[in-house]
Amino acid sequence: MATKKYVMPSPYTRPRCQPPKEDVVYIRHLEDLACNQKHSHVELGVAIFGIGRAGTIHLTNLVGNRRANILYIVDDDTEKLQRLKVYWNLKNTVCITSKQQDQAFKDLKVNFIVCASPTFTHENIVKQAIAHKKAVFCEKPIAETIEKAANLYELARKAKVPLLSAFNRRFDASYKSVRDRVREGEVGKVLTVKVCSRDSPLPSLEYLSISGGIFHDCAVHDIDQIVSVLGEYPIKVCALACSNIPEIRDINDVDTVAITMQFGSGALAAIDLSRQCVYGYDQRLEVFGEKGMLKAENRCPMQNVQQFLPDAIKASPIYYSFASRYQEAYKQEIEHFMDVLQGKSEECF
Repeated sequence: MATKKYVMPSPYTRPRCQPPKEDVVYIRHLEDLACNQKHSHVELGVAIFGIGRAGTIHLTNLVGNRRANILYIVDDDTEKLQRLKVYWNLKNTVCITSKQQDQAFKDLKVNFIVCASPTFTHENIVKQAIAHKKAVFCEKPIAETIEKAANLYELARKAKVPLLSAFNRRFDASYKSVRDRVREGEVGKVLTVKVCSRDSPLPSLEYLSISGGIFHDCAVHDIDQIVSVLGEYPIKVCALACSNIPEIRDINDVDTVAITMQFGSGALAAIDLSRQCVYGYDQRLEVFGEKGMLKAENRCPMQNVQQFLPDAIKASPIYYSFASRYQEAYKQEIEHFMDVLQGKSEECF
């Protein structure tokens, strides 16, 4: 009876516990359950350009999104377009090639486009979309040079058209929690930030040859992640890179990179980047400050399952690739963009 004095009143008489803000899936479930009028959703017409890796992820999310009406899919793989129509039961979606893309741009029912085509096509698609007053959700980078990207943002600003370069990690719940808590001062003055970013599986040479290279394709995510956490740009950047895989060397790219950055606040950052990782998609973030440290570790599909053996305790492997690791982040970034279009969010970064 030693703990009898600690007995609390019935939980039915105490204030009900609320879900943590990090549990975005459950919070969205509560909104769906309540069917609250203030959360009602007006349909938005969308045209998807490109149905490769990223395009398929966005298509999957938009098919299941009550706000989205997929009016067009634009891709030059006509055989795949027909398979998509059947697989996703897209009876009212028009599938066209890039030579017919003006049809999508000129359709007044199209409110925004998703640009997930190869990098070298982004600038032209974004420019045409802005000219036709279509909001643009574009996979990074939106152009192949800084000058061209800046010009597109200026065109979008003048046309008053939302333009978002889709850095999905900003919408990952664990990374967002670290960023918010750093901004709230939990670790005090930040001293160092470390990012580990090792790709899985090894991308095909066909993809790598049109990816723009490891810095444009991969490192930009890590740099953006650090900039987002610190709220400032680096004043000095150093990088070392090498090609350990002959086939990647043959296409004038590298597969292993180390980047260090110095910031005006005094913070230092380091990025450990690789094109291949045999044990899964290794994605970690660490922020160390004068008051302590925050870490976002790898996630596992079966995080709560362990195997106990005589000589070891085995945990489940981490997520295999970006499509599964950032599944929820991809959903949240498209939700954010549609919130911007419907005036529910002012920030379009």
